[in-house]
Amino acid sequence: MKAKIDQFFGLKSANTNIRQEVIAGLTTFLSMAYITVVNPVILSDAGMDFGAVFIATCIAAAVGTLVMGLYANYPIALAPGMGQNAFFTYGIVLGMGHTWQTALGAVFLSGIIFIVLSVFPVREWLINAIPKSLKLGISAGIGLFLGLIALSGSGIIVGNPTTIVTLGNISSPPAILTLLGFVIIAALSYRKLAGAVVIGMLAVTVIGWLTGFAKFKGVLSAPPSASAFLELDIIGAFDISMITVILTLLLVDIFDTAGTLVGVANRAGMLDNKGNLPRLKPALLADSSATVAGSLLGTSSTTSFIESAAGVESGGRTGLTSVTTAILFLLCLFISPLAQSIPSFATGAALLFVACIMARALENLEWANITEATPAVVT
Repeated sequence: MKAKIDQFFGLKSANTNIRQEVIAGLTTFLSMAYITVVNPVILSDAGMDFGAVFIATCIAAAVGTLVMGLYANYPIALAPGMGQNAFFTYGIVLGMGHTWQTALGAVFLSGIIFIVLSVFPVREWLINAIPKSLKLGISAGIGLFLGLIALSGSGIIVGNPTTIVTLGNISSPPAILTLLGFVIIAALSYRKLAGAVVIGMLAVTVIGWLTGFAKFKGVLSAPPSASAFLELDIIGAFDISMITVILTLLLVDIFDTAGTLVGVANRAGMLDNKGNLPRLKPALLADSSATVAGSLLGTSSTTSFIESAAGVESGGRTGLTSVTTAILFLLCLFISPLAQSIPSFATGAALLFVACIMARALENLEWANITEATPAVVT
């Protein structure tokens, strides 16, 4: 069995081994496990059932990551993307007034288009046709929006008719615990500790349980009975008003995927002499098919996670890393009570940290060139 695994994933040629790959897979999982809680919280604001989205998140992450590992043989994990889920809830559903079923239909169609683009060379033209400044602006802008959601949800900022937004009651328990969780996550991340986001969330969650500001509902149970499987409205997504929605979902998914694949592969030393990513087609097909699968299961766009870099730093070099991460996502199905015990101030801390990470995209902007900086800031 060991020889077959070695041969299938090419462990020896990648200068790695089973133990190293499994540890890398665990590291990647710990770095992005927060999505199993944060994604259901965000999508529940769109009217979706928390338990149903929790199941969809875990299975979509497992399926997408498994395909990436077995088909593309990359140590890259997938899950419903941060930013895409915010646009799904606050842009499509609450902002434009569409139902979450129609929004899922739009995600499905964007995934189908992404698959078609992944098969044909047009994908490279599309990625290169959009100016770099706009790509960076999109990423940073979504990050700032997530930060706004985190700060607003915890009461750190509130609406004001004069100044539009103003400081809230930062001495309130939710605000204090959100900021405490954020500081813990940032400090642990600086120390390069795997699972910093999860540890920070759990730390303030436990404080919330002990002080009565959050309720502990248990740890293990059978997966929730609720389901959003095949609840999408594809016909409704064909409405002319959904064209811009589908294109937005598609472009964000493509840019996010391309950036993540290149970034993680670069850290792993997988790029060729020209700086191109080998096996790009199967990697894009794995990502695009994961978006389609996720929409059928009942979640927003599923995409490659930059947190996969944590696993690469731990020695992950092949798809066996992804397979390990996928198995751990499946095991998460049995901890739904714990997921529902994590309060909003804990997820707010994670959102605020992710916002800071996404805003770092602007560091690559040519600030001295006004024709590059201005479009990015406006975007």
